This record gives sequence, C-alpha cells and structure tokens, in this order.
Amino acid sequence: MKRMLVKKHTGEVEEMRYSLSELNAYEWVWIDLSSPAKEEAAALFRFYHFHPLAVEDCLDAINQRPKVDFFDEYMFLVIYALKENYLMEELDIFVSERLIITYHQKAIKEIEDAWGMATESPPATTIDVLHQLIDKVVDEYFPKAYDIEERLNALEENADLLSIKELMNHLYDLRMIIFRIRRVILPMNDLLYRITHTEKMHLISEKQYYFNDVYDHLLKLREMIEGYRDFSADLRDNYMSVNSNNMNETIMALTVITTIFMPLSFIAGLYGMNFSFMPMAGWRNGFWYVMLVMGISAVLMIIFFMAKGWVFRTKVYTRRKR
Repeated sequence: MKRMLVKKHTGEVEEMRYSLSELNAYEWVWIDLSSPAKEEAAALFRFYHFHPLAVEDCLDAINQRPKVDFFDEYMFLVIYALKENYLMEELDIFVSERLIITYHQKAIKEIEDAWGMATESPPATTIDVLHQLIDKVVDEYFPKAYDIEERLNALEENADLLSIKELMNHLYDLRMIIFRIRRVILPMNDLLYRITHTEKMHLISEKQYYFNDVYDHLLKLREMIEGYRDFSADLRDNYMSVNSNNMNETIMALTVITTIFMPLSFIAGLYGMNFSFMPMAGWRNGFWYVMLVMGISAVLMIIFFMAKGWVFRTKVYTRRKR
C-alpha cells in the first residue's frame, strides 16, 4: 500500500493520491510505503537520490540494527515497533527538510496513530512528524514492559502452585522476550543520543528538547529491562537451587533406605544359604531371634541417622520480600 500526506503552504494537511511529486509544491510531504514491491520502492528512492547503501539497508530482508545515518541533505533511520505478541517490526525512515518516507513490510499501529495526529493537528516540519513517530513507538514499549513485570511477579509468588519444571518453562519464555527487547532498546538509546547531539540538521537542534524527552523515556526503559533481566536471573537461580535441593533430599532418602537394608540383606542372605550344618540352624526359635536382631539393627541405624539430622528434619520456609 502506498499513500501520501502533504502539508500545503496554506497550512492545510491533506491525504493525496500517491505520486512522485515535486517537493517545492508543498511545505512537506509524507509518503508511507507498506509492503510495496521492491521495484516501486527502489524507483522512489532513486527519484529522490537517496544513497545506495541506505536504500540497500532499507530493502534488504535481513533485519538491520536500530541506527541513524546522516547524509548531506537527509538522514536515514532504522527503528523497531513492538507488536502485541512481543515481536519486532522494522520501520525504515528517510527524513529531509521537506520529505519524510516511512517503509515497512507489515502494518504498524504507531504509524496509523501518527498519521491521524498529523491530519488533525498538522506538524510544522518533517522533524515534528519524525518526533511523533519515534515518541509513539517508544511509548508502546511501556505497556509491554509493565506486563513483563507482572508476569515475573506472578512467577515469584506462584499462586497457581506450578511445578518447578512449569515455572522454569515460563521463566525461559520471559527471558527470551526480555533479551529480544533489550537487543532493540540498547541501540535505540544510541540512536536518540546521536539525534539529540547532531549538528548536521539544523531542524533537529530546534526540536532538541522533544527528542531529549524521548531519550529520557528510553533510559527509563533500559533501566527497567536491565532490572527485569537481573530479577529473572535471580528467579532462575532460585528455581535451580530448589530443584537441586529437592533432588538431593530424594537421593538422601533413598540412600538412607538402602543403608538401613544393607545389614538386613546381609543377615537374610547369610541364613538363606542352603548348607546342612550352620550355627543356630536347628534352633526352634531361631527365626524370631534373627528377626529381633534385624529389627534392633534397623532401629539403631534410624536413631543414628536422626542424631546426625539426616532423616525427619523439620523444614522451615521463610518468604523473602523484594
């Protein structure tokens, strides 16, 4: 889909039929390309004389790292919008004094919001349009970040009494989401830092305070994501410790049982040999004597294990508050 929004010299903003227009006819032009044919997009980029490397980065199917490249009369940005399923959608932007072009393969909600805002309240320049776009993209990260925090807290409380295996599966899924967002947030910080400190486009310096505000939001997001990563790592270590402790207790219980039965098995095996002449083999109450010895042996071993604290230990669990 190809569409074009223009701001006339009268200050009126109007959506017009897509065409390769001369920029001097309007104050600014916004062209939005959603899933266009590569040939059409390449023809548009050639018409406006964009650098071949920037065009190549835009048209390549390989996802680029968030970045900003400054050229003589325009700049090229790669940013990412976060969708409902925590997947990233690449958004490529060309910005000059009178032109802004957005290129993306799938529908992006933030573009629709910025498009509607530009129609209702016309931005003064293309830099204002760029600020609205980036601000919308960054703001949409916060609900997802808060949702991750709630899910981590739910895993910590474990109100559903999930098993360690289920908790670990949910935790690893969350950690994958956290790392996916982190791979975008960190370079986005660098991107906004370069935009706010550049001297190559005078229009940006006039709007520096607005971009500084977005940069502050990204810094907060970065701190949140880093905190979630550390918190999830602590949860993972706790789950692994609990799982290891449970396994050790199981092995200890089996070891105690095996140890108790070792002398009993020895006595039973000794008197189970088929020899004609054995000590006490002819005793009338020999069976009960042997059973008594075996019982005393088992009781003495249990008392010994209890004295060592290996069996029947009292478990005391205390919840640590964050």
